[in-house]
Amino acid sequence: MMENKTLNVVLLGFAFMLIFTAFQTCTMVEKTVLEGTGVDGYVSLAILYAVFAASNWAAPSIISVTGPKYAMVFGGVVYCIFIGLFLKPSTYSIYGGSAVLGIAAAVLWTAQGSYLTINSDSETISRNSGIFWALLQCSLLFGNLYAYFKFHGEIHIDDSSRNTLFTVLLVTCCVGLLLLLLLRNRRGIDNEDLLSINATRPVPNRPMQALKRSLELLRTREMLFLSVCFAYTGLELTFFSGVYGTSVGHTLQFGESAKQLLGLSGVFIGIGEILGGATFGLFGKRTNRYGRDPIVMFGCVIHMICFFLIYINLPGESPLQDTQALSVITPPNLYLAIVCSFLLGLGDSSFNTQIYSILGMMFPEDSAPAFALFKFVQSLSAAAAFFYSSELLLEFQLLILVIFDFFGTICFFVVEWRVVATQQSGYHVVSGDI
Repeated sequence: MMENKTLNVVLLGFAFMLIFTAFQTCTMVEKTVLEGTGVDGYVSLAILYAVFAASNWAAPSIISVTGPKYAMVFGGVVYCIFIGLFLKPSTYSIYGGSAVLGIAAAVLWTAQGSYLTINSDSETISRNSGIFWALLQCSLLFGNLYAYFKFHGEIHIDDSSRNTLFTVLLVTCCVGLLLLLLLRNRRGIDNEDLLSINATRPVPNRPMQALKRSLELLRTREMLFLSVCFAYTGLELTFFSGVYGTSVGHTLQFGESAKQLLGLSGVFIGIGEILGGATFGLFGKRTNRYGRDPIVMFGCVIHMICFFLIYINLPGESPLQDTQALSVITPPNLYLAIVCSFLLGLGDSSFNTQIYSILGMMFPEDSAPAFALFKFVQSLSAAAAFFYSSELLLEFQLLILVIFDFFGTICFFVVEWRVVATQQSGYHVVSGDI
């Protein structure tokens, strides 16, 4: 019979899979489906991530009052409302909804990190991160497969197609919300976890204590180094979740299938994410035998190769508008575009599974503030990326990604080597040690 804590992680993964089947499909097609409505999808997402970044400072304080379960339920409700706004979009509703969702997203993701840590120990944190990540990234498959078949042969996405798509997504999101209600609170968990094993002081249980601890963690050398890696994950999150699919859809050299490729691109990003999550998480004892840094290096190299292939395959104007312009490869190769989608997902899973693992290991008694800082930096860089995505040509966006990919990987190595050295010296890896 499945252990209680493992069951919690699996249920958490399925809930997020359904909620983000709706939301990630929404973000990947938002720029395209809102064309002609007066709403700019990039601006909407930039507002969302900017508010998300600021709200991460308040998220630990909220969770200290509500607990992680009900914080996630609150977040899930707002996600459902946001998806519903696309049934009759307007400038005020979409932009306003994006701002409110930014607050809810900060609470949801910080609570998720805390809940995952509560249900893990030092032996299972990598495995549980992988289980959660693989289930979460299944969200990229189902919604995008539906979008792929729904937009078959369509040059322009009309109101009827949009409303049908978002009705299905809304129902899916609501089912995910119901699963969150089935999660068990901490009181029902009877086994030891990272929190109880490694804690050296009481967990902050008052709002001001949680905020103070977030500020303390931000000033640590290790969190500052990790922030460079966090920033890279935000930049590439923007790229694969909003920019790349839009660029493929805008490349008219692909013919009538260009809009349909929006969904197919998302599917293969999801396949890459799931494969990475399974390999680096479910088999964590094997893949982590030599530390987390080889996995992050693998993700770095995969993304470098991917960015080069995208540069030679898609025209520079493709993130901004429909274009008949030619790329280095003439004409652009449809199959190469899909391979790049897969590589984007595979590299992203390499970074994120190891970030979850190292944060859970380093900051067990400060899981909410630590994950809040991760999401703060990630979402701040994502917001910046969505703002510049509406102005910069593809080659300049790729250059920014390459620079942050390199330095983010180096900074992760510095912290990982410190963690390994601390473990070998015989000390517990806790917030006060590093």
